Formats: sequence, C-alpha cells, structure tokens
Amino acid sequence: MTELPLIHLQGSPYRQGVQQGEQLREQIATNVAVYRSRMLTSGLPEDSLAERSQHYLGIFTKEDSQYRAIMDGIADGSGQNILDIALLNARYELLYSAWSEFGRPTIESIRSECTSFGGADGVFAAGGTHIGQNWDWFTGVEGALLQWKHGETTVVGFTEAGVAGTKIGINSAGIGLCVNGLGASVDDWNIDSVPFHLRTWRILQSSTLAEAVGHAVAPRPACSANFFIGSAASGVATVETSPLGSRVIYQDGTAPLVHANHFRDPEALGVYQSWLETGRVSTYHRCDRMEHLLAKESPVTTEHLHAAMRDHDGGPLGLCRHPVESDPEELRTHTALAAHLELDALKFSYTWGPPCESEFATVSL
Repeated sequence: MTELPLIHLQGSPYRQGVQQGEQLREQIATNVAVYRSRMLTSGLPEDSLAERSQHYLGIFTKEDSQYRAIMDGIADGSGQNILDIALLNARYELLYSAWSEFGRPTIESIRSECTSFGGADGVFAAGGTHIGQNWDWFTGVEGALLQWKHGETTVVGFTEAGVAGTKIGINSAGIGLCVNGLGASVDDWNIDSVPFHLRTWRILQSSTLAEAVGHAVAPRPACSANFFIGSAASGVATVETSPLGSRVIYQDGTAPLVHANHFRDPEALGVYQSWLETGRVSTYHRCDRMEHLLAKESPVTTEHLHAAMRDHDGGPLGLCRHPVESDPEELRTHTALAAHLELDALKFSYTWGPPCESEFATVSL
C-alpha cells in the first residue's frame, strides 16, 4: 500500500502555504514539469502559457486574498516561481480550454477521467451519507492530503502538490466533495471567473449543502465542470456547471447517484459536447457500468462498493484504470486516486493508485 503524506497546516494562509511548499518541495517540482509538458503537448505555445498563467495569477489575486497568500507561501516554501504555482492552480482551466481550442488530445491518448457516486442515508449498508469516486488522471502527478481549520470546521482533502486548495475531501460539518471534468464548446480560459480549484477550496469549507452548492454554481465558470457534493444532514447533489449555466441534480430514493464526464442532459443547459465526437465514449461506459454494479445490491455494502470501484470491464475504458503501454508516456492515464467518503462517520478512505492494487487507507476527523 502506498499512502499519501498528510500535512497538518497551521497559522496564517501564507504560513500554511510555506508548510506545503517545504514539505512537498520535490513533488511540486515534479508537478510543474508534468503540467508544463502536458500543456505544451495540448498545443499551447510557450509564450501563450506564460500569458495565461499571468492572467490567472491576477484572477486569484482579485478573487481571494487568502488563497493568493497560500499560493505565495507555496512558491516561497518550494522555491518555485509564482507563475508556475499559478499554472498548477489554474491547470484545470488551462488544460481543458486548450483541449477544446486545439483539438488535442484525442481518443488515442486521454481515455477516461473520473466516475463519482453517492447517496443519502439508506442507500449504503454502513448507514449515513456516502460519496466517492475513482479519480482517473495522468500518471506521474504527485499528490498529498492536507488538513486545516476554517473557523471551527476541520477540513481534510486530497490535493495535487502545489495546488493551494483540496478538491476531493470531507469536513467536520459533514460536507464532502468529489469532482468530474466536463467539456463544452463554449469553454473559454479568458472568461473572468472564479477558478475551479478556488471553488473546490470554498466548497470544502462550507457548513451546509446549500452553501456548498452556491460556491459551485456562482458565478459562471470559464470551463465546464461537475461538483459531486454530499452532506450528512441534507443528502447528495451533483452540480453540472458551464459558461451557459448550471444544473443541480439531487439523489432521491434508494438508488445511488452516479456521474462521469458527460452532461446527463446537455440539452437542459444548451451545451454542445464537441469532444465526444472524437469517439471518447468511456464516460458513458463507466457511468452505465457503475450504475449497473451498484444496482445489484440494496443497500450497498462497503465490500460491494469497493469491488465495483475495482471493476475492469471494458479494459482501458473501465472503472479501474491502468496505463496503456502503447500510449505516449506523457499522455498515459490511470486511476490515480480512489476515494470513499463516509460523511456521518467523518471518514476519508482512499487508495493512491488503482484500487485493485491495494487496500483502502482511512483518515478520520
């Protein structure tokens, strides 16, 4: 089993950033190199990458002084240039918009991304509200768990080393978050809006489902995304967002809610998912497969759930992903993180790497 480092952040936002930067110095350097390579491979020229990183540094500065202070601390603690830390924190917008803009990569390279699931009390045999996901992403990306306090609320979550906020996690108010990448032809890095990772940081500091959903939907994003949010008190909602608007879908009844990397009803928002024309249909297979597997048992036991997360039906398009050796090394993907969040019990269980290769480790609040 490979466990992620767990960093307990303390002090001012700047000091918290310094702590992450110092303790993840090598991992941050790796991620800067990985993401620069991926963005250049996507078609972004070097001068455009610098321009767009500077643009997002300005947005982080304008939108949230505390988040920007964490970024400054990460830069100082790790010895990285602040523009490279901005690149990491805006990597969602920079990559997704580049893929739409330049039409790369295609089905032959990026094969799948993330599959999320969840349900309120009664859906899972262990009781209470559960959410989770297989987070499929590039090989070589370095991660960590961060824990800090926001007022009286303790937060623990997963981050990519160098990103100030966490994007998959849980807090002591019983709020949990998972994420799915989405894409639409209207996505545009140049839209002046709250960046993806700043939204996830705010969501995980929320005390209610309504507050968390509010951070997901407003204002309109530069790039489409799905925020899979759970609340011990209020159940589960998945929030599809795009520059054209947002849609909240609530879990109801005893069937788990599942979401992958396509809009469940694109016509409802008027979005056009041009990237699906490349044949990148693993999102449909993974969504249908997870729904099928979880429907076999009600309520769903933890053993059955983890078995579903380890499912290989569909091979390279399956739920539990492994690198395809024939793919170019810089475009290989796998299930980088599998997460199962028990919101009433305040437990974050995960595997770092494909879940079929190890047992789940657990962090409790």
